[in-house]
Amino acid sequence: MKNKLSFISIFTLCIALSLTACGGKQSSNTDSKNTQTEAGSETSGKSDSRLDDLYQQENQLFADHADVWNKAFGMMNKSDADPNGNYADYLAGTVESNKDSFTDDELKTLNEDIETIRKIEEQIAELENKNKSSDDNKKDSSKASSVFSDFSGEDFDGNKVDDSLFSGNAVTVVNFWFTGCKPCVAELSKLNELNDAIKSMGGEVVGINTETFDGNKTAIKEAASVLESQGVKYRNLSIDSSSAAGKYASEIMAFPTTILVDRNGNIVGEPMLGGIDNKDNYDALMKQIQSVIDADSTNK
Repeated sequence: MKNKLSFISIFTLCIALSLTACGGKQSSNTDSKNTQTEAGSETSGKSDSRLDDLYQQENQLFADHADVWNKAFGMMNKSDADPNGNYADYLAGTVESNKDSFTDDELKTLNEDIETIRKIEEQIAELENKNKSSDDNKKDSSKASSVFSDFSGEDFDGNKVDDSLFSGNAVTVVNFWFTGCKPCVAELSKLNELNDAIKSMGGEVVGINTETFDGNKTAIKEAASVLESQGVKYRNLSIDSSSAAGKYASEIMAFPTTILVDRNGNIVGEPMLGGIDNKDNYDALMKQIQSVIDADSTNK
């Protein structure tokens, strides 16, 4: 079953890697669907297939109306989000609060898409509830803490990286992005600024570009060019798509997404959704970073 990450369960925005604009869910692959303790039964397999079909329907909506959704994504603010709320309601609220920024035709398109998404999400919720089991819940509860155990990857210069990346920092800020995502690119310079700011505090920013998985040389070259154009100096990594971290990334539904990892490789707090070039998001992230650093100092 394709599980969503924390608040992402109601914030499945921004583009899937298989699409060309920043606005949809990723279609899953064989590895990303294997989140159950054992291979699913025939029944659960059919359910997983149906879930993937529903995710793709949402993908297609965002792809068909990429320009207007891309515009809407840039207006989203994590501080306005209710983790326990309804996904379609959140989308509708964002559009309503920024309605003066859209034309009448754009509003019509957005509102029609939102109502379609509402119906799709109802079907997704029903299927996910049917798929729940005690084994799945145990898997989900331990998943976040095991994502970066036995971590490995390479930076864009081919230097190998392992889980000492995390043990050497009080906090590691991991930013998931991809080259074709405009909000992702827009925040890169701010992430570089953040990296400089937290170095003396025992922190580091690390980027994981999801198009560069499995050492994709073409994608690495393109991502490196974008990073250079934005003056980015912090490390960006290519990881194995079949690794725990790769599977975690394949289930991310909103880009950019930023998480905090402590020196033990545990994910701390909720994912930060949206760019930190938004001041509210930046301030919220800095508050979380300070909290992790304070906890690290206490535990020494």
